[in-house]
Amino acid sequence: MATTETTTTQTPISPTKQTHHHSLSHSISLRLPLREASAFDLEKAVCSHGLFMMAPNRWDPVSRTFHRPLRLSSSPSTSLPVSISQSPSSDVLEICVSGTDCLCTQDQEAILGQVRRMLRISEGDDRAVWEFHKLHDMAKKKGFGRIFRSPSLFEDMVKCILLCNCTFSRTLAMAEALCALQLELKAGILSEDFTPKTPQTKELKRKRAKQKRKSKAVTKLETKFEKSIEEPTDDLREVTNDSNDHIDKVEIGDFPTADELAALDAEYLGARCKMGYRAQRIVSLAQSVVRGDVQVKKMEEFCNDSNMFSFYDTLYSQLLGIPGFGPFTCANVLMCLGYFHKIPADTETIRHLKSVHKINCTITTIEKKIVAVYGKYAPFQFLAYWFELWEYYEETFGKTSDMTPSDYMRITATNMKTTKKKKKTNQ
Repeated sequence: MATTETTTTQTPISPTKQTHHHSLSHSISLRLPLREASAFDLEKAVCSHGLFMMAPNRWDPVSRTFHRPLRLSSSPSTSLPVSISQSPSSDVLEICVSGTDCLCTQDQEAILGQVRRMLRISEGDDRAVWEFHKLHDMAKKKGFGRIFRSPSLFEDMVKCILLCNCTFSRTLAMAEALCALQLELKAGILSEDFTPKTPQTKELKRKRAKQKRKSKAVTKLETKFEKSIEEPTDDLREVTNDSNDHIDKVEIGDFPTADELAALDAEYLGARCKMGYRAQRIVSLAQSVVRGDVQVKKMEEFCNDSNMFSFYDTLYSQLLGIPGFGPFTCANVLMCLGYFHKIPADTETIRHLKSVHKINCTITTIEKKIVAVYGKYAPFQFLAYWFELWEYYEETFGKTSDMTPSDYMRITATNMKTTKKKKKTNQ
């Protein structure tokens, strides 16, 4: 296959053959030139937010390579495994697309567009990083400024729903369950006895031990999903992950599209993926996107406009009108869209302000405190806040780019307290 010369938005292509998952398959290589090699670091661009830990994303801490399926433009229902790597100080990203030895120009651009979106590679993104670094010397020194996101806004929106009101290990489990479900949807197989492996707390073990003594009939109803039982808290539905590298060893699908989720029964989705009340919100969102009531492409266009801030209030109102989208979820989605002046505030923000800045506040008074601490970084208040918070996480749990998927499960408030106590004891 002949190579094609490209600009910063095109890449030369060369076919290769590689082995993936014990089966011989073809692959091709795409190269994405970077405007400033010194200003872009793949590891830092990927390992910058909890979204990179959520399925189907996978960061390989050994090879420093990012993996996940990406969809084709010519056939949106088709995903191909993609890996992204960068040699030290290189001004090019190497992108390997497996499962094919030929991609039309349309599909090449679709793959590259998704890579650019995930890693925030554009003139506007470069400018935002440069302007933020002028305000924040430490972030500049450490090369922080690009926050990882999904290849599509719809995936970001669903994952922002998954981040609400539960432990991070629970969030990871729900994302993995959705991808496992997508694999079966693609194959036309739906097993009624599917139960995703999700993390478990000691409290849950004690509660389940009590439940086993009560009634086997109730257990049968739950495992067969004959009805959906809504728990008051999500953590009560967690079960043990019996594999240290579950994501590495088990094949999962791509993240479901709006079309795939819109066709599902919300009660079935909730029971199948242990999502509780979120299932109805996710199915409703997917159906709204399919009907055109929620126009994700239009939202993206607003944010690519040079006057993007003039659309903020419109976008916020549109998001707030989606069932289940409160201020926290809306702010997270808008952050994914590139609005960094608003900090999604929750109990973690309250904890951070108290721990790092010695500021006591409540959810009703936190906005004023946020302005006092981060106002000087406008319009990049979120980046300044997230730089501090991510540094705190890595000081507590270790460098995220060195973690395996099983390590992600340790990132909980309980473990944070335990780790801090151990460090103080050892000092």
